[in-house]
Amino acid sequence: MRWRWKPFGCELPLFNPAQFLELVRGKSLAFVGDSVARNQMQSLICLLSRVEYPIDASYTPDEHFKRWKYVTYNFTLAIFTSPHLVKAKEADADGPTHTGLFNLYLDEFDEQWTTQIDEFDYLIVSAGHWFFRPLVFYEKQRQVGCHFCRLENVPDLTKFYGFRKAFRTAFSAINSRKNYKGITYFRTFAPSHFEGGLWNEGGNCVRTRPFLSNETTLGGDDMELYLIQIEEFQKAEREGRKRGLKYRLLDTTQAMLLRPDGHPSRYGHWPEEKVVLYNDCVHWCLPGPIDAWSDFLLEMLKTEGRRSREEKLSSSDKRLRAI
Repeated sequence: MRWRWKPFGCELPLFNPAQFLELVRGKSLAFVGDSVARNQMQSLICLLSRVEYPIDASYTPDEHFKRWKYVTYNFTLAIFTSPHLVKAKEADADGPTHTGLFNLYLDEFDEQWTTQIDEFDYLIVSAGHWFFRPLVFYEKQRQVGCHFCRLENVPDLTKFYGFRKAFRTAFSAINSRKNYKGITYFRTFAPSHFEGGLWNEGGNCVRTRPFLSNETTLGGDDMELYLIQIEEFQKAEREGRKRGLKYRLLDTTQAMLLRPDGHPSRYGHWPEEKVVLYNDCVHWCLPGPIDAWSDFLLEMLKTEGRRSREEKLSSSDKRLRAI
C-alpha cells in the first residue's frame, strides 16, 4: 500500500475517481478475461466507491457475467469471464495434475462475450494464467495437440502454441464485429510470484517489499508469453486500423514483476473460513499494486480525449482548406 509505480521520465498522477467518472459519463466498459480481469474490475469499483456505489444491473445471476450501473453518470461496467478467450470446455475436472483438463477450440470464438461487445465503448481484454494448466487443442473440430495433457499419441505443442492461437482468434473476433466501434485496451500479462515450488506444490509469496529494478528481470515462460502477446496485439492493431478500430496497449508487466509483496498468499479468505486453498500468488491484494492499473487507465483515457480533440481539429482544418 505504501509503494507506487514511478515511470521513467514522467509523473503518473494518482487515480481521481471523480475525474474518471466524468470521462466515462454516458459510456460503457467491459472486462474480458480470467479472474485477474475480475481482480482489476474489483480494484476499479473500490476506487470509484469514494464517489459512488453502483447498482447491480446484471441480466443473469451468473457471477461470471456481471454488470453494474453508476446511475449518476449513466456509466455501465461489466465483466465477461473467459479464461482462455476462445471456446473452451472442461474435459476432466481432475486431469493429469489434479487441476482440470480443458479442451480449447483455438479457431472458435467464445460467443458468450464476442456476441455481447457491440454496445460497449471500451473493452479491456486480458488472459494468461489458465494456459499453464493441462490443455487439449482443437482446430477445425479436430484434435491437433495439447499442453501437458499426457494423453497417448497426442503431441505436446506447448502452452505457447495455444496461447498465441487463442489471442489471434480473440482479436479476430473483435475485428469481425461490424457494429463494434469501441476502443480495445489490451492488458498484458501480470507475472505470478511463486517461490519454493509451483502453485500446486507448496509455492508461496512471502516477500514484504518490492524488488528493486536491478533485482529481477522478466525471463523464461513469462518473457515468452509477453512477447507473444505483443506480437499478436500488433497484428490485431494493424487489421483493426483497416476498419477504423482503435487498439491501445495497457502494459502492466514490468510494474507488476517488481511486486512479489502484493499477493494475498494464504490470507485470501477470512481466518474462520474452513477452506483448503493454494497459496495465492497470482491475484492481488486490495488495496494494493493492482490499483496502479487504474492510474494507467485514467491517464490513457485522458490521452484519448486529447487525441480525439486534435483529430477533430485537424479534420476541421482540412475541410476549411478544401472550401
